[in-house]
Amino acid sequence: MSYPVNPDRNKPWNGLPELPLEPELVETVEILSQLVKARAALGRLQGRSAVIPNQGLLINSISLQEAKASSAIENIFTTDDELYKAYSEQVLDAGAGAPKEVLRYREALWHGHEYLQGRPAFDLEYFPQMYRQITQATDGIRPPAAQIYIKQGGSGPNAGKAVYTPPRGAGILEAKLANLLDFMNDDERYPLDPVLKMAIGHFQFEAIHPFRDGNGRSGRVFNIHYLAHKGLLDYPILFLSRYIMDHKADYYALLAGVSQRGDWKSWLLYMLRAVESTANLTYDKINDLMAAKDAILQAVISDTQIERPEQLVNSLFIQPFTKVKHLTDARLYVENTARKYLNQLVDMRILGKKVIAGHHYYLNLELHRILSE
Repeated sequence: MSYPVNPDRNKPWNGLPELPLEPELVETVEILSQLVKARAALGRLQGRSAVIPNQGLLINSISLQEAKASSAIENIFTTDDELYKAYSEQVLDAGAGAPKEVLRYREALWHGHEYLQGRPAFDLEYFPQMYRQITQATDGIRPPAAQIYIKQGGSGPNAGKAVYTPPRGAGILEAKLANLLDFMNDDERYPLDPVLKMAIGHFQFEAIHPFRDGNGRSGRVFNIHYLAHKGLLDYPILFLSRYIMDHKADYYALLAGVSQRGDWKSWLLYMLRAVESTANLTYDKINDLMAAKDAILQAVISDTQIERPEQLVNSLFIQPFTKVKHLTDARLYVENTARKYLNQLVDMRILGKKVIAGHHYYLNLELHRILSE
């Protein structure tokens, strides 16, 4: 069964086919075999994350790296020091550079997760909420007058030429988003595995391209929210953008392969491999983080007289940079005691002390190493 492709990449693809796809495009032996591997990896990750007593360790550290990788796909780069400093300050003001853009993505991960709690399904308002959170824009679905083209990047002979023109026209985007949501939400009419639905839905969202900006990041947030909403993740912590960033050229080429050649098989296999790879990666990072936390706690108990060692070590794994203020605000220690203990951990080479713009930050060296791998 052939898939109707985009006949002219310079004109709006208002003929973008509605979902569902024909079963012959999805239910091949190779795709279903890879689906089994992806589901197994997700199941192992969910089982591991569910039993961790300190969920803040995952909520902050893993989601921060997902936000960084997803932003890097859009050429929004920041150093670890810039990102961790911005996160430790918790300042999300608009127009504050790449670190704040990354943090806004992370906030969208958790805002959307909370938005969906108690809701039986995704609604049309979900998408604008994610878009506004990520971009700090105040508008919503782009109007028909917005002349949006996806253009070839780089400096080669085709740079600046249209590679794809998304749908455009009065009510067209709203209708196509409604069809997407109907497909994603209704498992009785469309009884397809959620991981396959996620992969199909991601292409469809990117092809609709409903906003002036931020469509890639909004679509990748949607991936993780969908898997969590369907019960395959307890928290939105899958490091999915890492795989996409590592295989960025393939990501864009395979998206184009669907619209230009109807090659759904290659796209679905790519996304299923991404889920399998990053579920295993996230699982390994969780184990490494827990092992590092336990080893540091044992060292603090054995080699120091620090009071409330478990609470202190927990706080060190909430985020890579710790400040004296974090400990005093949590009413864990008074200022002088907090500073003394942090400096003691510097002497033990558990923490590294950094001075940035005249302020002192204490870097959890093991947490930084694990997140950077």
